[in-house]
Amino acid sequence: MDQSILTQFLKSGFIFDQRLFATDKGTPQGGVVSPILANMTLDGIEKILSERFPNMKVHYARFADDFIVTAPSKEIADEIREHIQEFLATRGLELSPEKTVISHIDEGFDFLGWNFRKYKGKLIIKPSRKSIDSIIQKIKSITKKGQAWAQEDLIRVLNQVIMGWTNYHRHNSAKETFKKLDNYLWTNLLQWAKRRHPNKGHKWILKRYWHSVGNRKWVFKTDQNKLIKFSDADIRRHHMPKLNANPYLDRNYFLERKNRIIKRSPWIQTRLSFFAFRRPTNGL
Repeated sequence: MDQSILTQFLKSGFIFDQRLFATDKGTPQGGVVSPILANMTLDGIEKILSERFPNMKVHYARFADDFIVTAPSKEIADEIREHIQEFLATRGLELSPEKTVISHIDEGFDFLGWNFRKYKGKLIIKPSRKSIDSIIQKIKSITKKGQAWAQEDLIRVLNQVIMGWTNYHRHNSAKETFKKLDNYLWTNLLQWAKRRHPNKGHKWILKRYWHSVGNRKWVFKTDQNKLIKFSDADIRRHHMPKLNANPYLDRNYFLERKNRIIKRSPWIQTRLSFFAFRRPTNGL
């Protein structure tokens, strides 16, 4: 993006309730406009790389202010880093030495909460160690905070966290990770129950909080709700969406996507709301 236009955009202020407010305090980290500004500021790196490294296996991928660049050799990767540093310097930015790492694909790297690594020549994408530690800490924090909560309230909060985390990671090789997190969740909930009833035995505690549902035993549930498991989420490979599809002209495409999600995600059928695309009637 043109630098002068970006500067005017940042200093233009905003109007609320028919009043003009100046933007003289910067943008907060994590604010809603932060990803937009990051994309606007970094726009142009891909063009520079394609011009300076033609006919090479150099690929650039960006998500807000996070990006990765692939290169055929470490020497080219070092050269790419220098070009990016020059590009950022003209915009008053610089690369973070701690976060900027040149790594071989056989050693792997983390990006957007995933770990990318080749095992015996095969690329496998898994949840990163940092992302796993984060969800473990979140579960631990919730059960500790909810020591006095009713079981129903604890299930409701945990289900929201589990559903969000699995929906994000279910498109990669996360099956083993889901199983390990289920084991941790079981142990954590057992500790939660034992702290609530320190004078009761294991059999009494298990009978009070865990029940059988169909062919499954030891389901943490109440009469109204039950705790979902990480491993309940099916691993579903991502299908590239048709970006130019229209919900009225390509109705079958959207219905097929909807049916595929329902078929392969039965554990969240009752928790998802889908848009119903209807043909417009006369006069509308």
